[in-house]
Amino acid sequence: MQLDFEPYFGGLKLNFEKIWSKKTKFMRESEIRALLKWISQGNIISFGGGMPDPKNIPKKELAEITYNLLLNRGEKILQYSGTKGTLELREELLKFMGKHGIKFESPENIIITTGSQQGLDLLGRIFIDPGDTVIVEIPTYLAAINAFQMYECKFIGVPVDDEGMRTDILEEKVKEAEGKGERIKFIYTIPTCQNPSGVSMSIDRRKHLLEIASKYDLLVVEDDPYSYFLYEPVEFKYLKSMDREGRVLFMSTFSKILAPGLRVGWLAGDREAIEKFCLAKQSMDLCTSQLNQFIASEALRTGLIERQLPKIREIYREKRNTMLKSLETYMPEGCRWARPIGGMFIFVWAPENVDTKKMLKRCLEKYRVAYVPGRSFHVDGSGGNAMRLNFTYPSKEEIVEGVKRLSKAIREEIESS
Repeated sequence: MQLDFEPYFGGLKLNFEKIWSKKTKFMRESEIRALLKWISQGNIISFGGGMPDPKNIPKKELAEITYNLLLNRGEKILQYSGTKGTLELREELLKFMGKHGIKFESPENIIITTGSQQGLDLLGRIFIDPGDTVIVEIPTYLAAINAFQMYECKFIGVPVDDEGMRTDILEEKVKEAEGKGERIKFIYTIPTCQNPSGVSMSIDRRKHLLEIASKYDLLVVEDDPYSYFLYEPVEFKYLKSMDREGRVLFMSTFSKILAPGLRVGWLAGDREAIEKFCLAKQSMDLCTSQLNQFIASEALRTGLIERQLPKIREIYREKRNTMLKSLETYMPEGCRWARPIGGMFIFVWAPENVDTKKMLKRCLEKYRVAYVPGRSFHVDGSGGNAMRLNFTYPSKEEIVEGVKRLSKAIREEIESS
C-alpha cells in the first residue's frame, strides 16, 4: 500500500534513560542465568544451576499423561483457569502436604504459581514497601535476594552454621531493628536442605524461630524445594507443621520433584494472605498454565511423584558422595566445604585471597567448568572466596573431572595472588 504522505523521522534515538522506572536500578542479572549463556555453548561441565538430573525426568510417563489429558479433556484444560489455580491440583496438594504433616483446612489455603520464583515476586508485591526490612539467612537463595530487592527493601542477614539459622543472633537483630523503628515484614528461610549451604535447621532452632516470630509478631516464609532429598537420617519437622498461629507461609515447587520446565509451584497459608496473592497474580499472568497444572495434578494423583522420589534420592546421594570424595582428593590445602545432609548443592570456600567471581572467567574460558560465585548469596557483601557447586545435574564422571579442573584453577589463583 502506498502512503500519501512522507513519514517524518527526526533522526534522534529515543533516550530510554529518561523513562526507566526507579525499580530498574534494582534489577540485577542472575549469576545463574548469565552462566546458562556459556553452558548452552556446550563442552562445559556445569556445577552452576540448580537443575535436576535430566535422566530423572519421567518423560514417558509425562508423555502418556499429557496425551490422555489432551485427548480426553483438551477442550477444558486448554482454556484459562482461575487465578488461584485448578481445584484438582489444589486438592492433590492438600493431600500431598498432609502426608508430610502440613495440614490446611481447604484448597482455598493454596494458590498455584508459575514456578516458585513467581511466589517470591508475589511476596514482594504484597508485603514490601520501599525502606521495609526483610530478614534472610547468610548465605541465602540468590533469586530471592533479586526478587525482594526489586521492591527497595533493606536486608538483615543472619548467619547459618551446622544447625541452620543462628536464632540467637536472629533475636538480637530483631530487637536492634525494632529499637531503630525499622519495619520488619517477614523472615525468609529455607530451613531444610538450605540453598546454598545444604544444612538443615535443628528442631530446637525451629522452635526458637517460631517463638521469636510470635514474640515480635512476625511473618515467616518457609521456602521448601529440597526437603524431598534428605540423604541422612535427620529428624526434622516443617515449620508450617509446627505453626499454631497462622504466621508461616509455606512455598514449594514441582521443579525439583517432577520437571522444572512445567513452571508450576505453590504457596500455602492463611486464607487472607492467599486472597491478596491472588489479586496480585491477576495482573501478572492471569493464571498459571492450566495444561501444566493438570499434568502436575495427575503426577500426584497417580502416585508418579511418590514412586520417583526414592529413586531420585538414591541417585543424588551417590552424586553428592562422589563430589565430596572428589573435593577431598583434589582440592588444594586451605579449601573447605560444607557436608550437606540433603538438597542439591555443596558450598565451598577457597583460601581468603581467592576471588571466585574473578576466577570464574578463567574457569569458563580455560577449564570449561562453571559454578556460581559465593558473594551472590550474601546480602552483607561477604562470601567473595566461596562458590556453590551443584551435584545433581552433571554425571558422576563429569563431577570428578569438573572438580579436578576447578582445583587447578584455584591453585593458579593462589599462586598468582
